[in-house]
Amino acid sequence: MEHRLAALWLPPGVHVEPGEHPVETVRREAREELNIEAHPLDADKLPVFLTWTNTVGVDSHADISLWFLLQASADDALVWDSREFVSVRWWTPSEINNSAQSQFDPHMQRFLAKVDAIAAWGNN
Repeated sequence: MEHRLAALWLPPGVHVEPGEHPVETVRREAREELNIEAHPLDADKLPVFLTWTNTVGVDSHADISLWFLLQASADDALVWDSREFVSVRWWTPSEINNSAQSQFDPHMQRFLAKVDAIAAWGNN
């Protein structure tokens, strides 16, 4: 998602509501921000990656992000809030790796390396 304020391509994200399991947050966010049904791939419903980012600007704060692997259909029509996002699209890992890294979440490369490690471990 090309975020207007951050001027970066970011994965969907939102704050977890009190009493809400993070997996339910992921599902809700996918419906609200993209109009898709997303299903975490981890049977234990645990994030595969955790990041801490200090934001910049007037309301700077620490952003703690839980990254999940999801299953969704690339054929689903993506719908987004144009006040918050310039555009949305699906990116392949190869497209991300062959693009300027400064346009993505600063943790994206580490996340992709983690996904590769998970895939390699699952194939052994």
